[in-house]
Amino acid sequence: MSLHLQMIGTGSAFSKKYYNNNALLRCNGFTLMIDCGVTATRALDALKIDLGQLDGVLITHIHADHVGGLEEIAFQLLYVFRRRIKLLVPSLLKETLWIHTLKGGLENKEEGFCSLDDYFDVVVLEPHVPFPIAGREFTVELVPTRHIPNKPSYSLYLNGKVFYSSDARFDPALLADFHRNRGCEAILHDCQLFEPGTVHASLAELLTLPEDIQRKVLLMHYGDNKEEFEGKTGAMTFIEQGKIYRF
Repeated sequence: MSLHLQMIGTGSAFSKKYYNNNALLRCNGFTLMIDCGVTATRALDALKIDLGQLDGVLITHIHADHVGGLEEIAFQLLYVFRRRIKLLVPSLLKETLWIHTLKGGLENKEEGFCSLDDYFDVVVLEPHVPFPIAGREFTVELVPTRHIPNKPSYSLYLNGKVFYSSDARFDPALLADFHRNRGCEAILHDCQLFEPGTVHASLAELLTLPEDIQRKVLLMHYGDNKEEFEGKTGAMTFIEQGKIYRF
């Protein structure tokens, strides 16, 4: 069964032209959103996708362009759509996500809303353990990767064939391992277009990858000046916002 991936946004945290780098995955009758930034609901609306179509949200790390839209999602699901969906969250992020990001807006002790579990069906994920989202046909594995020092951040391995970096520093050994040893068919990688690549992989760094790996790379999380770099990405390709990719 194929995995359908659609980027509802492809922009960096500083982008004003593109939406936050968030994605929709559809497989085996389940629709999962990867990350939920501040522009997520606007991006979904632009694609005419109703929040009622979501079955779950997966969070990779705690930055506003990846979690800033969760408060609205929670309130809309509660008061408008009157349904709960799954919230897939790494174990090291669950407490932080509530206390440092969502508690201020979502806590309502009088009505009994005091935790993530009061809004979502929370599923806690552990690294390196493939999790069946919707049977064996739709799985996700958390891959710890470096982003901000001393803050947990995860890439994803989807259905044992698609590597999705979320936000990650350049790690050529990791990419080579997935390419050569783990049957990876596609690599969706964040791409900072300016130097140096301190908390993201830069284009210059990614261009040092061997060509056989580059051919698998789709570049995402890019800046508003992406057009200046068209034709300058080696064997790699910029992923397109809104387009559905099948893997």
